[in-house]
Amino acid sequence: MSPGPRRTLRLLPWTGPEAKPCFLITDDGGGRVSRLADVTEAIQLDMGAQLLAHAEDLLPDATEAQLRFLAERLTEALRDILRVAESRERRSGEERSSS
Repeated sequence: MSPGPRRTLRLLPWTGPEAKPCFLITDDGGGRVSRLADVTEAIQLDMGAQLLAHAEDLLPDATEAQLRFLAERLTEALRDILRVAESRERRSGEERSSS
């Protein structure tokens, strides 16, 4: 009897209640939630890049209030991007171990 499909645990690019991580247990990468996670990751990465470009333009003449707001948004973007990187690293490690 062959083992069933290999199930994987994917860290999703959003958090649940109390900012706790959300995971998807899946046996393939093509499901609806996986595709939504892929789109969300792409949006988060693009938003981070746009925010960085905005920060580079704003920094030379920013007021204290603008700097505080910018620091808060950059912190949010960095948190999102690190979650994407962790998720991709986990999936990459699973792919290597299953080959």
